[in-house]
Amino acid sequence: RTGEEKPVKIPKICPACGESLERRTGEVAIRCVNRHCPGKKTERLIHFVGGFEIDGLGPKILEQLQQEGLVSDASDLFALTRDELVSLERFADKSAENLVAAIAAAKRITLPRFIGSLGIPHVGEETAQDLAARFQTLEKLRTVSLEELNAVPNVGGVIAASIHDWFGEKHNQAMLDRLLAAGIVIEEPKRAKNQPLAGKSFVFTGEMEMMSREEAKEKVRFLGGEASESVTKKTSYVVIGEKPGSKLEKARTLGVSVINEEGFQKLIGGS
Repeated sequence: RTGEEKPVKIPKICPACGESLERRTGEVAIRCVNRHCPGKKTERLIHFVGGFEIDGLGPKILEQLQQEGLVSDASDLFALTRDELVSLERFADKSAENLVAAIAAAKRITLPRFIGSLGIPHVGEETAQDLAARFQTLEKLRTVSLEELNAVPNVGGVIAASIHDWFGEKHNQAMLDRLLAAGIVIEEPKRAKNQPLAGKSFVFTGEMEMMSREEAKEKVRFLGGEASESVTKKTSYVVIGEKPGSKLEKARTLGVSVINEEGFQKLIGGS
């Protein structure tokens, strides 16, 4: 600091829709109060597409689809046709066909990834995994009680209330119905018959070479273990790649076992 810093002027009006902004008690984030804010809709769609890994469907195209009235929520993506896309700027016959094919190919998804794509406040990758492991199906999760949510490991009162409130909103339930009607297939995560990593938890840090972090996490879960983002005393191993971050120092401080990628490959049997 130099002494020349200036206070940040907090905006009071949403730049996307002109409605008021609010800051909830205990939160840093400033939120638009308008449920139908186009900016919020676009961000929800971007988050959803990231979870489904739909190639070729970037933010600018999503904004364009919204502006043209072709997409209002995530379920509308799966109803897009080649003819609708060809009529838009930036689209030719081939690019329209490729996008429709990419959307169709993304219809099969695991329950954790599906939960994560919904954009439920406070629900990240780890919580999505915990919810999927506990409730197994979307049907069960849609009707779960607040008490049942509070009983899920690593899910506190704030997160439980957020999940319960999200599934309690009629427009969210209607969107889920439309997604299922559009042909979304939620697959059970594949698991090895033997679970050699059961009861063990892993944290990955640094740049991985033999496989991506996501692939490594999926491998851990396939073999019965847990993949986390934070290092605690209960962490079994911290796996380091090139240029590991602060997680390595925390692991050393807590006395957690640290292994490199080669050690991780030996631990999982080289598979």
